[in-house]
Amino acid sequence: MSKNRQHIKILFLPYFWLFIFFILPLLIMFVYSFSQRGTYGGVKYIFTISNYINSFDPLYFKLFLRSLTYSFFSTLIALLIGYPIAYYIATSTAKIKAILIFLVILPFWTNFLIRIFSWIVILGTEGMVNDFLIWIGLVESPIELLFNDFSVMLGLVYGVLPYMILPIVASLDKLDKNLLEASVDLGANRFETFYKVTFPLSMQGVVTGIVFVFIPSLGQFVVPDILGGTSTYMIGNTISNQFITVRNWPFGSAMSMLLMLIVSITISLYIRYSKKKY
Repeated sequence: MSKNRQHIKILFLPYFWLFIFFILPLLIMFVYSFSQRGTYGGVKYIFTISNYINSFDPLYFKLFLRSLTYSFFSTLIALLIGYPIAYYIATSTAKIKAILIFLVILPFWTNFLIRIFSWIVILGTEGMVNDFLIWIGLVESPIELLFNDFSVMLGLVYGVLPYMILPIVASLDKLDKNLLEASVDLGANRFETFYKVTFPLSMQGVVTGIVFVFIPSLGQFVVPDILGGTSTYMIGNTISNQFITVRNWPFGSAMSMLLMLIVSITISLYIRYSKKKY
């Protein structure tokens, strides 16, 4: 009997902390999303669906669409950059691999906000990039590299690239090298071996990387706020403003729940794909 009680306690603890730190905040936001804003901010617990109706206003719908567009292209660019890097890391010697993985995770040792601010120094009109372009004679005067779509996309890709590289490296490390040798023995060249053997067998890492990159990019608000302008705001910026500036917590909660719905759909598709393929 005591063993059963001890077993129940062990099972209870993880579910308790999951409820406190994950489920409970979502439940609070869910309740807020159907409430009304107080006169001076705060929440009035009066049932309404107007927050969700207002979320589909063309202005906010445009923000959702922009966020999805940024997230899609940042994920695509991260994949195009990250896969070759991950492939090189996975095929390197153990010593080189350890060094390269260390370099990939090294940026995590510095605060993300500081790293994003550093791009202002790099991309500014008097920054390193413009100074270099003028020095080599490619341009005569500084060009605008900040506060536009380019700087936002650069910041998004920079922030999430390690999340694309690491899962692919883990997936490539599990490859059976005998399959690659068999492909070559059967007459396939290096490109055919990669296209028909290596890449399909690393798809689990690719899909995992896509999920790890797409979801954080979708809710990002720091990068557009620092490197972009009002024309590059994403839905995360609007949610942040609703909670901090406007103090319309119910409306911010409604948009947060809609964002969570998109994330949940993405995760569900990933789970279904993983079960089907693996």
